[in-house]
Amino acid sequence: MLLGEYEHTIDDKNRLTLPAKFREAFSDGCVVTRGLDGCLWAWTPEGWENYRESILGPLHPLSKESRQMQRHFFSGASETMPDKQGRVSIPPALLAHAKLGRDVVVADGEVLALTIGRAGFAKLVRSEPALAQALLRTLAARIRAAERSDA
Repeated sequence: MLLGEYEHTIDDKNRLTLPAKFREAFSDGCVVTRGLDGCLWAWTPEGWENYRESILGPLHPLSKESRQMQRHFFSGASETMPDKQGRVSIPPALLAHAKLGRDVVVADGEVLALTIGRAGFAKLVRSEPALAQALLRTLAARIRAAERSDA
């Protein structure tokens, strides 16, 4: 579990220094992708694989909402390895998506959420509501289906 909230900066080469507390968790690599709420999400390789398999994998390929969600997360995803100083590179397209400048807040639980400074962190619950709602509908349908099969 990645707990806490940390203020960091992105350097001139688009590298973010991971909080020291999280560097061991990301020692095998990092997957950075578009998140929800105007954030970027940074996953450990294992965390990304779990998310991909459990949440994105089962989505029906003929569903428009499913395809939109898969495009949102997969098309911008970038695999990177932290350097010796614990820095990870963030592609310019992802920086632009999250409107990240120099100052960022790194926070969350299972995945690191990267958002624009303190003001952005305060407004986290704002964008991509359609994707969030689609994800919730999909999860609710999965739960109902599991409950029916258990009955």
